[in-house]
Amino acid sequence: MFIIKYRKIFYALSGILIAMSVAALLVWGLNLGIDFKGGAIVEVSYPEGRPEIDAVKVNLDKLSLGAYSLQPAGGDGFILRSRMINDAERPLVQESFSLKNAKKIEIKRFNSVGPILGKEAATKSMISLFIVIFCIVIFISFAFRKVSEPVSSWKYGFVAIIALLHDVLVPTGVFAVLGHYYGYEVDTLFVTALLVVLGFSVHDTIVVFDRVRENLNLSKGHREKNSFDKIVGQSVSQTFVRSINTSLTTILALAALYIFGAESTRHFSLALIVGITAGTYSSIFLGSPLLVTLEKWQSRKNSD
Repeated sequence: MFIIKYRKIFYALSGILIAMSVAALLVWGLNLGIDFKGGAIVEVSYPEGRPEIDAVKVNLDKLSLGAYSLQPAGGDGFILRSRMINDAERPLVQESFSLKNAKKIEIKRFNSVGPILGKEAATKSMISLFIVIFCIVIFISFAFRKVSEPVSSWKYGFVAIIALLHDVLVPTGVFAVLGHYYGYEVDTLFVTALLVVLGFSVHDTIVVFDRVRENLNLSKGHREKNSFDKIVGQSVSQTFVRSINTSLTTILALAALYIFGAESTRHFSLALIVGITAGTYSSIFLGSPLLVTLEKWQSRKNSD
């Protein structure tokens, strides 16, 4: 199949994406939200029409909030990001948004997180990611434990690790770029999106791997066995349309959520769109071809 035959091209593309993502993370890092670094986020809407942003800033400047960020949200609201806001300051902030009660407002979010809780959330998020990846690899190795020829079962798990790292690094790198240029923040919803992407990606990968296993078993009953690369290519062809259709329908639903959904879920939707796209690519164009490459390396080693 075309994908297996020209696998080096897809390896190069994946390598470029990963290198760019790592470079973005090293140069700019992630713009952490209040969930991880502490602070406050306030989202308000104006049922009767949003005032000028400068008018709101004049009132907020009087509260000594330090370095804060005020951005439009949707067509009728604002989002404020600042240091922690205590209980005594909450009514003053609301009054500032309402221009001293001259404008009717609706509070959609008013969250404050301390720096200690933020660090704890960051630590637990990283632990969650590592635990999920570890469990996925163990599951794949166990599920394919009876597959020993021509590629050992642990190598299926190894390939899965590479694919999962690809699927995590690409959306993370994208958010590093968006955070640097457009102020996109990474919060616990972003971590949730990565966990969903891992599950979605490994599901696609296992579907292809399982078809490879089935075709390997079928080939044992024939006098002339097909080569491993042909079996993998056949397996990818048999699952290609299913993988694309499943991902496409999911991405279309997420695109609708991104365009028409609330501001609070917009970045979550975008992370899922990027991650699921990367996951679909890796399961088809990266994971399966890597099995062929490992098999060829193993054959050369055995022949030496």
